[in-house]
Amino acid sequence: MCFPINPTLLQLKDGGSLHYIDEGSGPTLLLLHGNPTWSFLYRHIVKALSDQFRVIVPDYPGFGLSTSGKGYSYTPAEHALAIGELVETLDLNAMVIMVQDWGGPIGFKVAIDDPSRVAGFVIGNTWAWPLERTGQKMFSLLMGGWLGQFGAWCCNLVVRFFMSKGVARDLSDRELVMYLGPFVNRADRLPTHFSPAQLRDAGGFLDEIYKKLTILADRPVLLTWGLKDFAFQEPERTRFESLFPQHETLLLENSAHFIQEDAPAEISSAIASWHKRNIQPSNGKP
Repeated sequence: MCFPINPTLLQLKDGGSLHYIDEGSGPTLLLLHGNPTWSFLYRHIVKALSDQFRVIVPDYPGFGLSTSGKGYSYTPAEHALAIGELVETLDLNAMVIMVQDWGGPIGFKVAIDDPSRVAGFVIGNTWAWPLERTGQKMFSLLMGGWLGQFGAWCCNLVVRFFMSKGVARDLSDRELVMYLGPFVNRADRLPTHFSPAQLRDAGGFLDEIYKKLTILADRPVLLTWGLKDFAFQEPERTRFESLFPQHETLLLENSAHFIQEDAPAEISSAIASWHKRNIQPSNGKP
């Protein structure tokens, strides 16, 4: 598959430009990535589902092919505003949002701000509350501190680390190049190490989301959870299962953090089947 597929840019109010993929027609799927990835992460899922759905995959400002406006700080709150602007501009309704990694807090914030547009969620390995486990806090301190900053500057360390430890299979050289590409210039690498710092620094943002998740608790949810993830494991999965009573869970035994790389076919098949059973029919594109 050639990538990006029919790329489109939305000029944001703050002067940045938001790149997104918009493929297919039918019910709307909004697929949100995390750090340090971009829409390329979802390429296999887009290919598998765009014959049944309208599949929209944006890049946050500073990631992928998107650019940031003057004064943009790469916080999850700002990313959520950018995605909210996209949702409003495209007038997306009855959409299912797939979230993974930072896509979780960002996607839930978008949904909380305008819940009438959201029909359900596909939840991958992510979270939606302030960090609690010691290992997660230490990771944030190291990768989001001076060590991560220097590593990102010198050798794109954050991308190399995540795409090595976060994928169970071996990425091809071309795939790794595609993940390194948006950050080939040292000046562009700030978002990659800034996001781990936000695991601690965005505590207020995360606390607000967690307290308001009850707004979304009646939505049907498909959990697609990688069991080899070093970051988000059983405690996070079971908490989501408690938060969303109308859930189904797909355990991905051979998948790590980036489930979209390890099990795209399994995830795509599960989404199509789950959506047919749980989401009311709606056209996402005329």
